[in-house]
Amino acid sequence: MQKMFFALSLGFAGVVLAHQAAHAQGQANCAERTQVIERLQTKYGESRRSIGLAANNGVVETYASDESGTWTIVITLPNGMTCLVAAGNAFEPVEEASLKKGDKA
Repeated sequence: MQKMFFALSLGFAGVVLAHQAAHAQGQANCAERTQVIERLQTKYGESRRSIGLAANNGVVETYASDESGTWTIVITLPNGMTCLVAAGNAFEPVEEASLKKGDKA
């Protein structure tokens, strides 16, 4: 279980670092939310698969396409701008039972 939390922590740290890198690039990978989402849907056939709140009050979302296998992680900042954090291929949805206290990973 500790390994799982460690891996999740690394993943969240990666999102934060990627967000900072996007911000440092002068928001070159950012646009209005409606534009970003429309492009993900029309060009890549991606739909929202998950959503969460980052420490900086940004909304982090994962978009993916079952048909093409593409995926994208975006963050929408409190000012309304949406920035690309990461993107890739070979998306596969995974459904895992959540662990309960005392269960082994």
